[in-house]
Amino acid sequence: MTSKTDLYTVPERRIKSPMDMSRWLASTAYLEYINFITSLSGATYGKNNSAGESGNQLVETLCDNLERLSVLCDEIEPIQQPQRFGNAAYRSWFEKMSSEADKLCQNLLPDELKMASVELVSYWCDSFGNKSRIDYGTGHEMNFLIFLLCLNKLLLKSDEEHAEVNRSFVTRVFAKYMDVVRKVQLRYCMEPAGSHGVYSLDDYQFLPFYFGSSQLAGSALEPKDIPDMDAMTTNKDNYLLCAAIDHINKVKTGPFSEHSNQLWNISAVPHWKKVNEGLLKMYKAEVLSKFPIVQHLLFGTLFKFEPFT
Repeated sequence: MTSKTDLYTVPERRIKSPMDMSRWLASTAYLEYINFITSLSGATYGKNNSAGESGNQLVETLCDNLERLSVLCDEIEPIQQPQRFGNAAYRSWFEKMSSEADKLCQNLLPDELKMASVELVSYWCDSFGNKSRIDYGTGHEMNFLIFLLCLNKLLLKSDEEHAEVNRSFVTRVFAKYMDVVRKVQLRYCMEPAGSHGVYSLDDYQFLPFYFGSSQLAGSALEPKDIPDMDAMTTNKDNYLLCAAIDHINKVKTGPFSEHSNQLWNISAVPHWKKVNEGLLKMYKAEVLSKFPIVQHLLFGTLFKFEPFT
């Protein structure tokens, strides 16, 4: 039974079989999500991470909330176990994170919107991996963006406010989120969700490359610099894409062209704008159109599974 709190609903699954995919791709939720991530990409065009120092209270509280999860990761030690992947201490971390989720979400909302946390909590908790499988993938990353989309709809009013906060959502909040999820992935040896191999950009993430390619437009770096380890390390604090590749270089061994074949191919594209456009097409095809990924999405009143009219 669906429970409701005033105007808000505990989100629930609606994509239960491949037959539901056509409804998802024609839904209000799908269109709003695409418009949101493209607006975030546009807001960060040619802007490095320092461009997000807005001082906006929503942005600051989001970063504080994420820092709380980072501290929690420090507090919960991995346990000694024989298997390489899936440290069971992650489940303790997840349970503690979930127990604090409502408080952290309510911290973001004014009194008249506190009840909306019933929806926000679901997306927040699904942003950091799966408790039973101890894995993480692009579906979890997507949940964090849906979480930000819901906040955007609830709290931002003017076009000027949208532009400023959307930029900070990427350069401050999403950058901090990436720091946290990489820390959790490494500390608890999380499995990549699904099978990726040489066809993926990264074992876990996609959007740092999409947003990062927009940031790099007009910079001194070019796509051909992607395999340059020194260039990526030097610029990792300024650009999401550089940070993502620097992380890959730290956790993978062997020639870059072999362990990151897709990125190696992208390095041959002449301009960041073309990279950005290509990555959006790839994201739609390889993430948003894949039933095994989107079947876990939840829908409520802020993120609606209804036909776009």
